[in-house]
Amino acid sequence: MDLGFHLAQLTFGSGPAELGPTVARIARDAEDGGIARLTVMDHFWQIGAYGPPERDMLEAYTFLGFLAANTSKVLLHTMVTGVVYREPGVLAKAVSTLDVLSGGRAGLGIGAAWNEEESRGLGIPFPPIAERFERLEEALQIVLQMWSDSDEPYHGRHYQLGRTLSVPATLSRPRPYLIIGGVGERKTLRLVAQYADACNWFAHADFPHLIDVLKGHCDTVGRDFDTIEKTAQGRIDENTTRDSLLAELERLRGFGVRATYFSSPLSDPFRAIELLTSVTGEVKDW
Repeated sequence: MDLGFHLAQLTFGSGPAELGPTVARIARDAEDGGIARLTVMDHFWQIGAYGPPERDMLEAYTFLGFLAANTSKVLLHTMVTGVVYREPGVLAKAVSTLDVLSGGRAGLGIGAAWNEEESRGLGIPFPPIAERFERLEEALQIVLQMWSDSDEPYHGRHYQLGRTLSVPATLSRPRPYLIIGGVGERKTLRLVAQYADACNWFAHADFPHLIDVLKGHCDTVGRDFDTIEKTAQGRIDENTTRDSLLAELERLRGFGVRATYFSSPLSDPFRAIELLTSVTGEVKDW
C-alpha cells in the first residue's frame, strides 16, 4: 500500500515568511520517510474541516510546482481540482508542465466542485450541479485527448477547442495518473469506471456498497474493475497512535485499498509526518 500526505492545514503559527521553508521541509521529510504521494487541496480559501476561510491557503498548481522542486520521487497531484476553476485546456497544460518538470511525477485529481461560497467570492462561475457534471465529463475527455497523440479539435456542449495541442508531451506513460474524487453513485462512479485510473473515498465511507456500485458501472462500460485503483482519505489528529493508524490501514486493506492519503489538522505537521513515516516500511508490501 502506498501512503500519501495531504497538505491541507497550512497555518503553522510562524507566518507567511516561513510557509515556504516549512512546506519544503514537510515534503522532504515525507519523501525521506517513505511516503509515496503528496497532494494539495485545490481551493483558494481554507475549508471548514481545517478552519475558517481566512486561514492560510495556497494556489494548488503553484504549490505543486514548489513541491516538485523540493522532492525527487513522490507522486504529486491535487485532491481534487474543481472542474469550474480552470478551463480544461489550461488545466491539461498545467498538469503536463508539472509532469515534465518533475520528471514524470504528476497526476490529476478532479471532481465536479462543491464550494459555492469560494467560487462566488472570487467571481468563478458556479453553474448548477447537473451542468458541473456535464463539464466534468467534457473536461475528462479534453485532458485525455491533450495527453494523447491527437491534437484534433474538440467540440462539446460547454467547451470548444480548435486544436488540442500540448507540447512537450507528458513524461508519464501512458499519461499522468488520473483520479476522480467523490462517492456519487449515479454520475461520479460512472465517470470513474469510464475514464479514471483511480477513485478516492473518505476512509469512513461505505466501501462494500460503493465497490458494488462501481463494479456495476464497470460492467456497463466494459471496464475491468481490478484496473481501477481504490484509494482512501484518512486523518491524523491528536488521538491517533501508531497502533490505531495500523489498524485503520489494515481495515482499508481489506477493502482492496491500494493507497491512503492522510491529512492532519494539527498545527505541528511534523508530528503527523513522523507518525505516518513510522509505518511506511510495514505497509509497503501489503
